[in-house]
Amino acid sequence: MTVTLRPATAADMMAVGALHQRSRVAAYSAFLPAEALADPTPEAMGRYWAERWRWERDTHRLTVAERAGALVGFSYLGPDDEDDPETGLLNAIHLDPTEQGRGVGRTLMVDTLEAMRVRGWRRAVLWVLRDNAHARAFYERGGWTSTGVEREEHIGTALTPQVRYTRPL
Repeated sequence: MTVTLRPATAADMMAVGALHQRSRVAAYSAFLPAEALADPTPEAMGRYWAERWRWERDTHRLTVAERAGALVGFSYLGPDDEDDPETGLLNAIHLDPTEQGRGVGRTLMVDTLEAMRVRGWRRAVLWVLRDNAHARAFYERGGWTSTGVEREEHIGTALTPQVRYTRPL
């Protein structure tokens, strides 16, 4: 079965939140403690996405991927977090853990990069957890390179180092 992409709607937010939580636990459990990933709950993550989307939907783009009518992934993009008007920020690509290696991430990536080009951006950036070797390899296969810039942010109780990546559009 093929994957279809469509713009997210308000009705998708609880499912997006639940998928985001499943994706985080599966992707980060090898290097983050379980207590850091226990919160927020899938329901709280859904409420987070509903609120975030409500405030950012005019400047950001949330796309959902479906297979046989079920949500299997999503991407989220918006303006650069450093206010560069020629740069777009890929805020997230998350997949249901059962979809790893099935082409959904690549489909979302191609769609996201095209959406950024359409918006007139010339460069794309993203932040990825430094210890997430799987995600870093995915982005590097897609033409992204590390800028060498790092930051730290909390995921639950864990302070997580992140690396900034970039690629031309």
